[in-house]
Amino acid sequence: MEKKELDEHDEVPIVVPKVDKFGFLKQETNSPEGLKRSKSAIEFEREERRIRKWRKMVGVGGSDWNHYVWRKPHVVKRRIRKGIPDCLRGLVWQLISGSRELLLMNPGVYEQLVVYETSASEIDIIRDISRTFPSHIFFQQRHGPGQRSLYNVLKAYSVYDREVGYVQGMGFVAGLLLLYMSEEDAFWLLVALLKGAVHAPMEGLYMVGLPLVQQYLFQLDQLVKEHLPKLGEHFAKEMINPSMYASQWFITVFSYSFPFHLALRIWDVFLFEGAIIIFKVGLAVLKYCHDDLIKLPFEKLIYALRNFPADAMNPDMLLPMAYSLKVSKSLDESKEEYMKQNKNLPNEVGQKLQPS
Repeated sequence: MEKKELDEHDEVPIVVPKVDKFGFLKQETNSPEGLKRSKSAIEFEREERRIRKWRKMVGVGGSDWNHYVWRKPHVVKRRIRKGIPDCLRGLVWQLISGSRELLLMNPGVYEQLVVYETSASEIDIIRDISRTFPSHIFFQQRHGPGQRSLYNVLKAYSVYDREVGYVQGMGFVAGLLLLYMSEEDAFWLLVALLKGAVHAPMEGLYMVGLPLVQQYLFQLDQLVKEHLPKLGEHFAKEMINPSMYASQWFITVFSYSFPFHLALRIWDVFLFEGAIIIFKVGLAVLKYCHDDLIKLPFEKLIYALRNFPADAMNPDMLLPMAYSLKVSKSLDESKEEYMKQNKNLPNEVGQKLQPS
């Protein structure tokens, strides 16, 4: 039987991977997320109006932002809590984090760090690159543009702050930023977060011993005992502590453990209001799942705390519940208690959280 030779004019079928609107490979499931109907004309027009409002608020290249925030801070806060339009997210994140100013004040620094410096963490970064958002099309290709950009940002930061260097969870933070901005912009936003350009510095999340993670876990434990006493008792009975389920909440600000569409909405608020939203969201999801969680034994409880049901991950349900929680006073008190118990911690760990 003769083999059919492939004519140079024959078309070779190209397999285009199916991805969602954020660039993640679609799973072949019948999940509610996958079965959502396309937007109606009314919904589309509503979204267009929302984008026009945001463009007016931001101005060309962010030129009107500071003036608008000064004039109407409550409007800005309300709109951010409803979600930043995806097409403007990268720009607005830079404006509310203070990273834009850092970039303008440090011309050429990022290139210097990437091109001319060496890092002691380079092998660790290379090892972890493929583990960061492995189902996202931007990061899938080995040594492709996404993985190279992620490597560059993480390497640059490990040189910029050699005391912190590199910790695995940083990859998800940097990866999330790279989906919305350039390498250099992502680097300076990472600097703004960890060094505290607007809110309290968060570098303690990644220092040796993860001191800020330890503090945050202690504070979360106190919040659960205060706001959800029955669940707190059940956790104690089953010997469950926050480090078993919540460490990644803080280290990656939910970008690792929560669905991407929800993580983005949390990041919108996180960059504007500070780390207090991490506690509010964590407490809200525990509150929402409270009645189911208190019935579970240890093994099933651990699984449930790492795999929340889809209805609990709905941002339009979960976030309003989180916003309604009053935790500022409790967090200040538990932080003071934690510092008393750990007097040798550096002063910068866990500055006062921004009030709600």
